[in-house]
Amino acid sequence: MIERTLSIIKPDAVARGLIGEILRRLESGGLKIVAAKLARLSREQARAFYAVHKERPFFASLTEYMSSGPILVSVLEGEGVIMKNREIMGATDPAKAAPGTIRREWGKDVEKNAVHGSDGRETAASEIAFFFKPQEIHSDRKP
Repeated sequence: MIERTLSIIKPDAVARGLIGEILRRLESGGLKIVAAKLARLSREQARAFYAVHKERPFFASLTEYMSSGPILVSVLEGEGVIMKNREIMGATDPAKAAPGTIRREWGKDVEKNAVHGSDGRETAASEIAFFFKPQEIHSDRKP
């Protein structure tokens, strides 16, 4: 089944010039980029986006970090794209991520792990809508 998911290249990875490498890795994995843009979250936007974590001890540092610099947000599309993207990204903790994954290669720690990806279909739909209007997504298919 054709799905969509949100992908974010996080501030430290953007600052280190990794956008091209990470997008190449996603496309090489068979994921199609159907929307992309550079953005910079305000602290309030970061809090809204990560509201699901507001009671967690890392919420303040995560939202501060995610609003610290530009990010690249994109919509990926393909068969089973949510799970494929999560496989390509690797485990949240770069030290536990499989060799060859984005987080293993470029992640620094659990927070600065280079990328974010939606964890399920409902989350993906909500996260995509947070950043993109329907007319900004360019696809031949309608999932």
